[in-house]
Amino acid sequence: MSDDLSARLEAILRRSRPLIQVLGVLRDINLPDWQVFSGAVYQRVFNQQTGRDLDFGIKDYDVAYFDPDTSYDAEDVVIRRVAAAFEPPLRDMVEVRNQARVHLWFEGKFGEPYAPLTSSAEALGRFVSPVFAVAVRLEADDSLSIRAPFGLDDLFALRMRHNPSRRSPNFARVAGGAKARWPELDVQDQ
Repeated sequence: MSDDLSARLEAILRRSRPLIQVLGVLRDINLPDWQVFSGAVYQRVFNQQTGRDLDFGIKDYDVAYFDPDTSYDAEDVVIRRVAAAFEPPLRDMVEVRNQARVHLWFEGKFGEPYAPLTSSAEALGRFVSPVFAVAVRLEADDSLSIRAPFGLDDLFALRMRHNPSRRSPNFARVAGGAKARWPELDVQDQ
């Protein structure tokens, strides 16, 4: 991952007050192996690259954590704990999921098999497209840790392509939704 693109990503994300607030609260809660990923991260880059308001189109904040306890009850306790830490409207926008449980519901929801994960970072490698596979975490020293297993080139080039490790049958649907919001996006469905 290029240091230049990492620095650009960090500069963009730090300008979003709602995102920094979410990251700060999550840092204080300190869930095991936590990160914020997906639209809360990549959409802000899309918005910056296309001249939109940084927070345009942000519907939620996907919070991943990893706890080996795969019971629904354990996850529900964490969901309630995190929700209680936020005021509206963020309370309704922060969506917390234990990545150790994803394999239990993913196929039923998305029609694709999904092997169990061993960490929240491993989930990034299974995203539909590399452009979505970016996560951040605010550390105790206020630095931002960035995870992007496929790098950041696609993100800053506004290029959406299939995950080279996992070809999802949902790619066209997901790409269509993204292209509708950001017509500038270069979708490569090959």
